[in-house]
Amino acid sequence: MADLATPPSSISRVVYMGSPGIAVPPLEGLVQAGFEVPLVITRPDARRGRGGKTTPNPVKVAAEELGIPVSHDLADVTSVEADIGVVVAYGRIIPTEVLQQIALVNLHFSLLPKWRGAAPLERALIAGDSETGVCLMAIAEGLDTGGVYDVETIEIQETWGLSELGAKCVDVGTSMLVRNLTDGLRQPAEQIGDPTYASMLSAAEFEITTESTAAGIVRHLKVRPCWMMVDGKRVKVIAASVASAHHDVELGELKGVALGLADGALQLVTVQPEGKKPMPASDWAQGRQGKSSYLDLVT
Repeated sequence: MADLATPPSSISRVVYMGSPGIAVPPLEGLVQAGFEVPLVITRPDARRGRGGKTTPNPVKVAAEELGIPVSHDLADVTSVEADIGVVVAYGRIIPTEVLQQIALVNLHFSLLPKWRGAAPLERALIAGDSETGVCLMAIAEGLDTGGVYDVETIEIQETWGLSELGAKCVDVGTSMLVRNLTDGLRQPAEQIGDPTYASMLSAAEFEITTESTAAGIVRHLKVRPCWMMVDGKRVKVIAASVASAHHDVELGELKGVALGLADGALQLVTVQPEGKKPMPASDWAQGRQGKSSYLDLVT
């Protein structure tokens, strides 16, 4: 294993690396706390929309508003004088040669070693975890394997979706980051326990089939809408709940707003039929004249 750079005892200049909106508050927190940020490294502008126009990501927009130079080249992390690099949802594995030149720390939104990887908040919600947390960790070779400088546990409220959980983690993480860099980083503690991995989400995971459970779909909806195939058309499910009353529906049967699944009935609340705007599920069901039907490809 290569010898990696270690952070100095006193930190004042920070190279920042991040891309999505969740990485903006920590950047702003560092600046407000008086740290010098000579450079922000972020992902290239992405093409969005039908016109193919490129759009900068939220971190780039925030950096430019703060008057901080921006680069899309990871190699530039060592092009400026800095005591340490801070990584928050940057979206790339850092090469060993960079880690040998500058110490990097990362805000990771889980209780490591649980949910290492790209989608820890999403995986915690889908799994139905009762708690998660924020770790300030040293970046080392391997996926989220570095030692942990600080950690704080967060109880996941039943009503929270991805936005609420993300906001809480960012708030806790920003304070943690500023505090630790101000006070000086102590020796990181080794991660203890068996790791689990938060892989990227796929569209297939959000399809409602006869193998789905109502409870599982409700957890997935905390992250993003699900979808199902009915009468050969795709129907997006935006909101739903586990049916509180008994519904006489077979597996895969759609009767009114009740859908029969492996563990009982899912009560549809808001749907978006293919080519239409979101609507109350009751209106959609009425428009189908209340006829019983089934999910396509019932097993």
